[in-house]
Amino acid sequence: MGKSYKRHIAKSITWRVIGTADTILLAWLISGDPLTGLQIGFAEVVTKMVLYYLHERVWFKIRAGITKNGDSKKRHIAKTVTWRIVGTIDTMILAWVISGNPLVGLKVGGAEVITKMILYYFHERGWYKIDYGLKKRRERKRELQEQTANNY
Repeated sequence: MGKSYKRHIAKSITWRVIGTADTILLAWLISGDPLTGLQIGFAEVVTKMVLYYLHERVWFKIRAGITKNGDSKKRHIAKTVTWRIVGTIDTMILAWVISGNPLVGLKVGGAEVITKMILYYFHERGWYKIDYGLKKRRERKRELQEQTANNY
C-alpha cells in the first residue's frame, strides 16, 4: 500500500473522531435526546469514513491549488467546501432516518455546516504541517533547507 494511501487513512480516522464528537453533541442538543445523538453519531462513522476516504483520493488526483511550495490555502478552502457538501447531505439523511423527523435532519445538517467547516479547515491545516506519507514533499523541504543553509 502506498504511503499516500496510509496518509489518507490516517486523515480519515482523525477527522472522523473530531466529526463524530461534533455530530453527537449537535444531534443531542437539537433532538434533546442523548441516545439519538449517539445513534446518529455512530451511524455516520461508517458512511463518513468511506465518503471521506473517497474525497481524499479524488483531491489527491486533482492537482488544482498545488504550488511549488505546497498546497495553497485556497485548495484547503475548496476541499473544506466540497467535503462539507457531501458530509451535510449524509448527516441530514441519517439524522432524519434515525430521529424519524425531517426537521431534526435539517437542523443537525444546518448546524454542522458551520461547526464542521471550521473544524475541517483547522484539521486540513494541521495535516498540512505533517509530512506523513508524503515522501516528495519531505524531499522538497530538505532540498530547500539545504539551499537556504548553503546561501548563508
